[in-house]
Amino acid sequence: MTAILQSQSIFLQISETIKDRILSGEYKADERIPSVRELAEQMEVNPNTAMRAIERLQMEGTIYNKRGLGYFVSADAREEILAARRNKFVKEVLPALFREMKLLGIDIETVRSEWERHSL
Repeated sequence: MTAILQSQSIFLQISETIKDRILSGEYKADERIPSVRELAEQMEVNPNTAMRAIERLQMEGTIYNKRGLGYFVSADAREEILAARRNKFVKEVLPALFREMKLLGIDIETVRSEWERHSL
C-alpha cells in the first residue's frame, strides 16, 4: 500500500489499495473490480467496511456501477489518481523530505546517487 498512515480508517486504506491496483494496471479502465463480498474476503474485513470503500470510490468517480453486473473502473480513473497522487507528493511529501534533508545535511547529489543505485 502506498504511504498509508496506520491511523487512517480501514475503509480509506481499502480504497487506496484499489487505487494502487488501478495505477499498477491490475484493474484496467472499464474492467470489473471484485464485488463487495469478494473484496471483504480478500481484505479480511466486514462487508460493510468494504462497501464504504466502494461507495467512496464511486462518489469520487473512480469506479461506476453497472446494475446487476458489479463495479467497474472509470475510463479516466488511472489518470485522475496519478494526477492527484503527484500533486499530493509535490505539495506534501517533497517539502517534508527537503526539511529532513536540510536537518540531516543530505545534499541533492546524495539523493541522485541513491536514486541511480536503486533505479537499476
